[in-house]
Amino acid sequence: MPKLKSNKKLSKRFTLTATGKVKSRKPGQSHFNGRNTGKETRNKRRDTSFNEDAASTQTLKLYLNIKK
Repeated sequence: MPKLKSNKKLSKRFTLTATGKVKSRKPGQSHFNGRNTGKETRNKRRDTSFNEDAASTQTLKLYLNIKK
C-alpha cells in the first residue's frame, strides 16, 4: 500500500509542537486591519492551540500524515 499524501492546505496552516499539540495562527491578519480595534489586533498576534477535542486533533494529525 502506498504512503498517504499529507493535505498541503492543512500542513501550511497548522504546526505540531514537540509535546504533540497542534498550533495555528488566527485568521484575518493580512489586510484590512485598519478597521480593527487595537484589542483585536493584539489578540491576533497570539497562536492558538487546537487541543480542545481529542478526536478533532487525531483527525487533523491523520490529514497532516503524522504518526504520533
